[in-house]
Amino acid sequence: MPHRFTAIARLGAISALAVTTLTACDLGGSTRSSVHAVGSSTVYPFAKLVAENFARSNPGSRSPLIESTGTGNGIKLFCSGLGSHTPDVANASRRMKVSEFEDCLKNRVDEVIEVQVGLDGIAFAARRGGIMLNLSPKIVYEALAARPYGKPQTAKTWQDVDPALPDDPILVYGPPSTSGTRDALKELVLEAGCTTDPAMKALKDADEAKYKQICTEVRDDGGYVDQGEQDNLIVQKIVGNPRAVGVFGFSYMEENADRVQGLPMNGVEPTYQNIASFKYPGARPLYIYVKKAHMRAIPGLRDFMQEWADSWSPGGPLARVGMVTMPAETMRENADRVEKLRLLTAEDLAAK
Repeated sequence: MPHRFTAIARLGAISALAVTTLTACDLGGSTRSSVHAVGSSTVYPFAKLVAENFARSNPGSRSPLIESTGTGNGIKLFCSGLGSHTPDVANASRRMKVSEFEDCLKNRVDEVIEVQVGLDGIAFAARRGGIMLNLSPKIVYEALAARPYGKPQTAKTWQDVDPALPDDPILVYGPPSTSGTRDALKELVLEAGCTTDPAMKALKDADEAKYKQICTEVRDDGGYVDQGEQDNLIVQKIVGNPRAVGVFGFSYMEENADRVQGLPMNGVEPTYQNIASFKYPGARPLYIYVKKAHMRAIPGLRDFMQEWADSWSPGGPLARVGMVTMPAETMRENADRVEKLRLLTAEDLAAK
């Protein structure tokens, strides 16, 4: 790994020499008059609120354009290059991967600022009065894996997985493979369940590619149904079917608390307090990624980033619409990143 990161750093240095300043001319002769952000469907409603507050605080500026493309697609667009045809901000419900950072550097996007903006949880939920399941990462893995522990998937009902669960068909509506929520589901829940088997732990060291396939590949026989980058559609599906389960961001569960109920994981309910303390297994950080080079050409970009920092405090605008507030130390650290425009490095990502 050290050699790889040295190469990345060298590539970044070369790119930095090539892109010392960015002006309207560098953006193809014309620049945009508003900030453009893409990415996570989970972060989308929070980003929309920040954009609306930014527009009110800056009456002379146009409101930022926020698009929900999914975390993976958003980062891909963000890292595709510099210029007015590329977004200024990527919203993400997981951290950027090393491979994605490499793509950024290859495309001259060498000045990236990473800001954690809050916390969220991957909530498992059902309709109020619907199916009630006491889940665990092991149960979820055995129910949703394409080949649990490398064996054929034979479970049709929840009772097939655990005799204590109801004899109802396994039907889970969830996010697609391009979603950061899906990535977090894999890392925080499926892998945790898979590695309860000692043989799978050993496989991770022996053959990581095979381990990833066995531990994170989701069944495609109807037990798990991909609903695209529309968390509200997942809510609608489970409200319409009392035996269905949905997987989405905690904020969507909070927004629909009159219609859906959270399902416990390891006996821990998906609540604000349990996510903030990381007691709930599906707790995860949320991020934005910003192109520093675009600040020299896109009006309001730096102020938009500052609007995030002004919004994430306890009792602030984001908390009032369901975002889980970060610990005080994390807030201070990320406010400092916003103020000083500290750049993301390969070493930062390697240290996670």
